[in-house]
Amino acid sequence: MSITPNNLDSSKASTVPHQEIADAVRQSRETIGYTIGDLSETCGLTSEEIVEIEAGAEADPAKLRRIAAALQVPPSTFFIV
Repeated sequence: MSITPNNLDSSKASTVPHQEIADAVRQSRETIGYTIGDLSETCGLTSEEIVEIEAGAEADPAKLRRIAAALQVPPSTFFIV
C-alpha cells in the first residue's frame, strides 16, 4: 500500500514539538552560561539562526547536532526519540 493524502491517518503522524526543542536549547545554553553570541561562535551558526530556534522555529537536525556538540550535551537532548 502506498501513502497518499487520502489514506494518511494524520492522527497517527508524529510531529516534533518545536517549542519543547526551543526550551531545551535555551535551557542548555543558559545552564552553561553561554550567551547567544557565545553559542553562535562555538557552533558556527549565526545568532539569528539560534534566536529563531529558541523562538520555536523548525530546526534542521544538523543544526541541533552542532548546538548539542557546542553545549556538550547529547543530541538526544533536542530530539524526541
